[in-house]
Amino acid sequence: MTKKNVAILAPSDGKVIPLCATNDKVFASGTMGDGFGLQPIDVNKIQVVAPVSGKITMIASTKHAIGITTPNGLEVLIHMGIDTVKLNGDAFDIKCKVGENIKAGAPIAMMNLDIIKSHHLSDMILVIITNSTDKITALNISEKEVSVGDFVVDASIKDLKKKQKSKKNYDEMAKQIVQLVGGKQNISSVIHCITRLRFYLKDEKKAQTEKLKDVTGVIDVIKASGQYQVVIGNDVTNVFDAVMKQLGPLEAMDENQEVDTEKQNTNLVKRAFNELIGFITGSMSPVIGVIAASGIIKGILALLTLPQLGAILKPTSTIYLTISSIADSAFFFLPILVGYAAAKKLGSDPIVAAVIGGVLTYPQIIEWGKSFKTMFAIGNLNFEFLNYAYSIFPMIVAAWLAKIIGNWFKKHLPSYLQMIFNPLFTILIVSAITLVITGPVIQGAANGIANFINWLVQASGWLGGFVIGGLYQLLVIFGLHWGVVPLVAQQIAQTHQSALNAIISVTMVAQGAAVLAVAIKSKKSEMKELGFAAAISAFCGVTEPAIYGINLRFKKVFVSGLIGSAVGGLITGLMHGTMFGFTGSLIGFSSFFNPAHPTQLNSFYAFLISSIAAIIVSFLVTWFWGYKDNMKIGQKVKQKKAPGIE
Repeated sequence: MTKKNVAILAPSDGKVIPLCATNDKVFASGTMGDGFGLQPIDVNKIQVVAPVSGKITMIASTKHAIGITTPNGLEVLIHMGIDTVKLNGDAFDIKCKVGENIKAGAPIAMMNLDIIKSHHLSDMILVIITNSTDKITALNISEKEVSVGDFVVDASIKDLKKKQKSKKNYDEMAKQIVQLVGGKQNISSVIHCITRLRFYLKDEKKAQTEKLKDVTGVIDVIKASGQYQVVIGNDVTNVFDAVMKQLGPLEAMDENQEVDTEKQNTNLVKRAFNELIGFITGSMSPVIGVIAASGIIKGILALLTLPQLGAILKPTSTIYLTISSIADSAFFFLPILVGYAAAKKLGSDPIVAAVIGGVLTYPQIIEWGKSFKTMFAIGNLNFEFLNYAYSIFPMIVAAWLAKIIGNWFKKHLPSYLQMIFNPLFTILIVSAITLVITGPVIQGAANGIANFINWLVQASGWLGGFVIGGLYQLLVIFGLHWGVVPLVAQQIAQTHQSALNAIISVTMVAQGAAVLAVAIKSKKSEMKELGFAAAISAFCGVTEPAIYGINLRFKKVFVSGLIGSAVGGLITGLMHGTMFGFTGSLIGFSSFFNPAHPTQLNSFYAFLISSIAAIIVSFLVTWFWGYKDNMKIGQKVKQKKAPGIE
């Protein structure tokens, strides 16, 4: 592989240090890319120069960061100070402009060190190659005291001809998406779930929705829950990574700017609802996969203990107990996983949140919680420990508290005390509040809601199954099903079963059967290819590719799926079927075996009969009524907007 070398110069007088030795966890970990830090000489003001030649591609609105792209394609970020975004540009005087071609060593900014230090912030300059993973094979750094413009780093560039084709496709797709949602400056933040990118835009009017729908790889665009949702399908993780590469560090954008459109067009209640749904989505979506996998493993273990299959495994055997422990770990340590994901969504320290989750799942705390051991008493009011293993909502609130308290200490503690005392105080305070106040209140309410929903669904029988089965996939259209996900997880965690999830499961099967009918009936090659792929995805528990790729675009196909899922839900409710795991649709068959009583097969029979009925009804209704090749694509089901949706 041929290599090209790029010389990177010192942006100022000072001492060069390796990135891992800098006092910012995100940069030090290499998350943003490889590079180095430079500690400026202790003077009042310094001049910052361009470390490389190239084009100025980004200047942060708060003036603390400048981006340069070299002719070789290196994306170099010059980040002046740490956490200096909060200064709103007071300490910086920019000497360049976006679009300007600049030579290495040319002045790009003036930096006032006195202002930075007066706010107890670090004045270290960070030079980061944000696309180093894709572009760099080696980075040789000289750790020493240097003068401005001195040679510091020798970067070896990868051969561009070796770049993978798939990577180019994702990168090009990401560029188009970012451009068509209004550009970097219009994006406040972005997260993703299993199938869609969820943008929080400053002004949705700037997004070119119809053009975005025509981008290759984009299935559909939905506006719901205060989010601008771009439906991608199974490639969403790759596209999300490419989008984040386009956006660069979030704080390099104007993240402090209010979303004017949302403030103008929504009242306080609606904004709160939208933010709640977004927070739940960001907290739960990263852990859904491991929870689903755990449920499948537990179901298969229960299946292998059935006497009808010769009791291949015994519940007391070492193999069974070991594999069961592996499956249980995701649920047992759920507070840690949810805390980490929630902190990532909030932009706070995920390690601090994970440690607080570890406090809630610490063996001694759990043991005391099982026996409701008294912590202390105030008069006749006893404060008791609770068992927080398998819990969700207490940790979500704890992550939010950690963000608020951590930010307070970040503003009020000197920079040299931040690394140790900020997490120390945050963990102690939030853990205490959670154990004493918020945890018991929220866990009690969550358990009560979970038990009530289970009771209500089972008590309503066929009627509840029919209504929920017929209407649930409408929530998916608006992305509101994420509000149901934590309730289902709470049910399974608290009661080890979910009658609601059993009905939800059959709705996935029905939509898969509807799109399968289209794939088989259609004579169009592109419709067959998309239909078969979407059907497989739906039978594996992800219905968005089916819904947005075909079913919603042919109104009658989607309705055919709803009819089939209503019939399947009716049968599930009539037979009082329930689920003991999280994974639904056909791939989740093992979740209908009761790990505690493997020989009780009523729920599995309910799954089998309801799934077959849903497949037959959805398939036949679609075949004879729902789809013809001469139908025009692009029609959508028009539904009334749910509360909180703009």
